[in-house]
Amino acid sequence: MSMAAHILPPPPLREGDRLTSDEFMRRWEAMPDLKHAELIDGIVYMPSPASIEHGDHHSHLGAWLANYAAATPGCRSCLEATWLMGDKNVPQPDITLRILPDYGGRSRLKGKYASGGPELITEVAVSSATRDLGSKLKLYESMGVQEYLVAVTSETRFVWKELASKGYQALEPDADGLIRSRCFPGLWLDVAALWRLDLAQMLKVLQVGVATAEHAEFAERLARKTRNSAL
Repeated sequence: MSMAAHILPPPPLREGDRLTSDEFMRRWEAMPDLKHAELIDGIVYMPSPASIEHGDHHSHLGAWLANYAAATPGCRSCLEATWLMGDKNVPQPDITLRILPDYGGRSRLKGKYASGGPELITEVAVSSATRDLGSKLKLYESMGVQEYLVAVTSETRFVWKELASKGYQALEPDADGLIRSRCFPGLWLDVAALWRLDLAQMLKVLQVGVATAEHAEFAERLARKTRNSAL
């Protein structure tokens, strides 16, 4: 009998396991049918069934960010990708918006996975609000994620955090009910439209944002960075 016959597969991932990032990924990659799992502060979290409430808000926020990325060179949105964030953390955010490395972005690729921190992360918190606003918020803050958005559906509350010198600070809606990103000029959100699941209104407001001079200047700045890197 060959030695290969004695090699056993790694144990499956289980909720509550305490693992390193490397061991977490080794076990997960041996479970090709498992699509959702996270390692936060060295603890494994497994997925719970996703409600239609989660799916609706996830879809609308994903479309909002995808449309912004489509209008902004060097920006890319992504759903539920795995991120490598050090020895004890492998989160799987609901949605990310990142600036690509060639355009001056902070994150990188490590094999087929994203590494580091994207510029913006969005989570939809239905059953996960405690973790999203606790350990994951602290993780994203420590990784330098510039803006962190959490839709707390049970409270009809939208949390938008901006990274400042003293850590995350809240961005509040302006008098017109819109929250305007500072990291991504032109990324405007009509919070009331989100809670109504009015995607048409969300995108209408977004189009006004990306038509501003501030967005045009941001797009040109990104384009200039990739031109300079090509020299």
